[in-house]
Amino acid sequence: MLNDWPRALSGLRIAAIADVHGGAPWIDAAALDRLVDTTNRQRPDLVVLLGDFVIHHVLGGRFMPPEIVAGHLGRLRAPLGVVAVLGNHDHGFDAPRVRRALEDRSIRVLQNQSLEREWGGRRLWLVGIDDVWLNRADIPAALRGVPSDAPAILLVHNPDVFPNVPPRIALTLAGHTHGGQVSLPILGPPVVPSLYGQRYAAGHVVEGGRHLFVTTGVGTSILPLRLGVTPEIALLSLESEPPSLGAGPDRR
Repeated sequence: MLNDWPRALSGLRIAAIADVHGGAPWIDAAALDRLVDTTNRQRPDLVVLLGDFVIHHVLGGRFMPPEIVAGHLGRLRAPLGVVAVLGNHDHGFDAPRVRRALEDRSIRVLQNQSLEREWGGRRLWLVGIDDVWLNRADIPAALRGVPSDAPAILLVHNPDVFPNVPPRIALTLAGHTHGGQVSLPILGPPVVPSLYGQRYAAGHVVEGGRHLFVTTGVGTSILPLRLGVTPEIALLSLESEPPSLGAGPDRR
């Protein structure tokens, strides 16, 4: 449940997909088609793609051009559309080319930009932040033009931006970490590509009343394996907090 999330938007269903890494081991054309078909069967209201569409330097992988990856992802369907942000691998390859490939398939890419949508008769805003590791993230620029009291969801590849996300953002969605890709019993993931270690490795995090969800993603990077970290398509239902009933009258 989200703080101050409008009741009119309660029940909004978002499919969050990150780190597709087309061409990584086991992420071939058939796997991408299964990902798309599985997502479409869930009938989400909105699909968000949280970066790293291509892959570099992974054992056992084979580079897949962004046009091919986008061609498969272009079959995703949702009433509010498919919206994406770029990741560090996309920038390391050719960010303008990845963006063109996605937008040629009607997938809107936000780079420090916002996008207005309407659901259930109520407006909401999607705020897309560019890559954090390359110092391209600009939250104030992305929020420019977004009303201060508007319900807003922030999309970013890397969750390390979260400490700088203002309270006006209802929910931040991120990927990048792969959940550590390997998670050991008791110890958890020994290596997480984050300045904050395991703090933002995966799942739902609440800090200071602000909400973050980090999906473990789909593909692999560097090492061609996952151990104890299941690939996922995250399906989130956003719910508003019930009204406080208060203490009620004193009936002593």
